Amino acid sequence: MIAAALSALSEIVTPPFRSVLLKSLALTLAFLAALWWALEQSVSLYVAQSASWLASFISFLTGLGFFIALAFLIAPVSALVAGFFLDELAERVEIDYRGLGQQGQAAPTGQVIWLALRFAFMSLLVNLSAFLLFLIPGVNALVFFLANSYLLGREYFELAASRYRPPVEVRNLRRQNSWMIFRSGMLIAAFMSVPILNLLTPLFGTAFMVRVHLNIKDNQMITP
Repeated sequence: MIAAALSALSEIVTPPFRSVLLKSLALTLAFLAALWWALEQSVSLYVAQSASWLASFISFLTGLGFFIALAFLIAPVSALVAGFFLDELAERVEIDYRGLGQQGQAAPTGQVIWLALRFAFMSLLVNLSAFLLFLIPGVNALVFFLANSYLLGREYFELAASRYRPPVEVRNLRRQNSWMIFRSGMLIAAFMSVPILNLLTPLFGTAFMVRVHLNIKDNQMITP
C-alpha cells in the first residue's frame, strides 16, 4: 500500500496529471469568480435601497463571509470539476501500471456525472463537518480524520473499481476489502489535510486507488 502511495505521488507531477490539474483549477477559479460576481450583484441590489452606513456594513459582511466560505468551497468545487477528468487519469494510471491493452472501460456519461456530483457532495459534507467539529475541541481532529478516511477511501475505490465491474460487484468488493480500503483512505485523508496541497487530492486519490484496486484484482486472480 505504501509503495502504491509513493508511486501515485510521483505520478501526479507527470504531464498528463499536470494538464488535468491546470484545467480543473482554471475551471474552479472561473466558477468561483462567477459565483462571487452573482452574489455581489444580488447584494448590491438590496444595498442600493439601504442607508449608507447599513450598505457599507452589509457589503463588508458579504465580502468577509464569502472569503471565509471560499476556504470550504474551493475543495468541493475542485472535486466537482476534477471529477469529469478522473476517468482520463485512471486510464493513464492503468497504462503506466499494466501497459497497453490492460485498461478498464470508461463509465457511461450519466454515471460520470453522478460520480462527479457525489464527489463534490462528499467533499462539501466533509468540509462542513470539519467546520462544525472545529467548535468541539478534543475530538474534532480525530473524528474529522476518521470520517475522511472512510469517505475518501470508499469514493476513490468505487471510482477505480467501476471501470472493471458493475455497481453491485463494486460494492461487494469494497465490503470484502473494507479494512484495506479504510487504511488507504487514511493516506488520502492525510494528504487532503495539508492546505493548498489538498487541491491535488483528486489526482492523488485516483492514482493511488487505481493501484490499490488493481492489486486486489491481481490477488483475486492468483488466489485459487
